[in-house]
Amino acid sequence: MVNRRLRALLPKRGTGASADHERAPEHTMDPRGHEPASVEESVVQAAVYRDGRRTDTPATLAEALRSLPEDDSMAWIGLYRPDEAQVLAAAEQFGLHELAVEDAIVAHQRPKLERYGDTLFMVLRAARYIDETEEVDFGELHVFVGRNFVLTVRHSESPDLAVVRKRMEDEPELLRLGTEAVLYGILDAVVDGYAPVVAGLQNDIDEIETEVFQGDPAVSRRIYELSREVIEFQRATRPLISILNALAAGFNRDQVDGELQRHLRDVADHATTVVERVNSFRHVLADILSLNATLVAQQQNTEMKALTEASYAQNEEIKKVSAWAAILFAPTLIGTVYGMNFDVMPETHWLVGYPFALALMIATCAGLYLIFKRRGWL
Repeated sequence: MVNRRLRALLPKRGTGASADHERAPEHTMDPRGHEPASVEESVVQAAVYRDGRRTDTPATLAEALRSLPEDDSMAWIGLYRPDEAQVLAAAEQFGLHELAVEDAIVAHQRPKLERYGDTLFMVLRAARYIDETEEVDFGELHVFVGRNFVLTVRHSESPDLAVVRKRMEDEPELLRLGTEAVLYGILDAVVDGYAPVVAGLQNDIDEIETEVFQGDPAVSRRIYELSREVIEFQRATRPLISILNALAAGFNRDQVDGELQRHLRDVADHATTVVERVNSFRHVLADILSLNATLVAQQQNTEMKALTEASYAQNEEIKKVSAWAAILFAPTLIGTVYGMNFDVMPETHWLVGYPFALALMIATCAGLYLIFKRRGWL
C-alpha cells in the first residue's frame, strides 16, 4: 500500500494561474490537465490471461484483481499518460512501492531496473525516428512486474504496446511463461524500435559528410544538432546493457524457462549492437566536426590569401599611378610658374629662357622616373 510518506513527497496541487506557474515542469506532460480522475480513464487495455490465452477483459483494476483466483493467471494492465491520482490509485490496487510510484509520477527518469520485494520496476526509453524533421522522438515507459501482474505506464506515444500485446497473444506458448515473457516482449519491442533510429542517424551522417566536402556553411549547425540527438540516444540505450545482464542473472537464478532466457540473450545482443553503433556515431560526428573546422579554416586561409594578393596588386597599381602623377606634376608646376603674367620675371627675357624651361622639365621628369624606377614603383 502507498503510505502517507509518498503523498507528502509528491507536489501539492493548486488552483488558478499561480498553481500552474509553480507546478514542476515534469508534471506538465499530461495533456488532459491535472484534475482528479479515476484510474480507469487512463487504462488503455486490461486483460487477464491463463495458460497463455486471454480469459477476461476487465473494465477496472479491481475487476482485474478479482479475476486472478488461480496461481497461473496473470493480469496485464496498460496505462497511458496517467496523472498523479490515477497512478496512486493503481499503486494502492497492486501494492507498489512508494519510491517506484514516485518515479512513475514524476517521469523523466533514466533507464534503470529496481527490485522492491516481489515486484520489479523498470524504466525504458523508447525512440522513434521522424523523417519529416530528421529528429529522434524519445518516449518513456515504466513497467511494474509482479508475480501475477504486469502494469505498464506510458508517458508518450512510443512504444506501441498494442503491437506487443498482439504478438504475445498470437504466441500463447510464449505468453504461457508468465510475466517474464511479457517483460521480454516489451524489451524486445523497445530494442527493435531502435533499429530504424540507427538507420536514420546513419543516413543523416552520410548526408553530413557529403555537405562537409561540398563546403555547405550550414553544416556545422546540423552536426551540432545531430550530436545532441546521438548523445540523448546514447543515454537511452547505454543503461540497457546492465539492465539486461541483471535480468539474465535473475532469470538464471529463478530458473526461468530456458527458451525465454535464450530470447532475452538475443535482445541483449541486439541492444549491444545498438549501443556500439551509437558510440561509433558519436566518434564519427566528433571527427566530422574536427574535419569541418579544418576545412573551414583552410577555406578562410585561402580567402585571406586571395584578399591579400588582391590588396597587394591594388597597392602596386596605386604606386604606379602615384609615380606617374608625380612625374607629370613636375613639368606642370614649372609651366605654371613661367606662365604667370608678371613683368618682372628675368627668365622671360632670356634668350635661352624657353630651352631652359623645357630642359628643366625634362630633367625633373627624368630624375623622378629614375628614382621611382629604382624603388620599384614603375
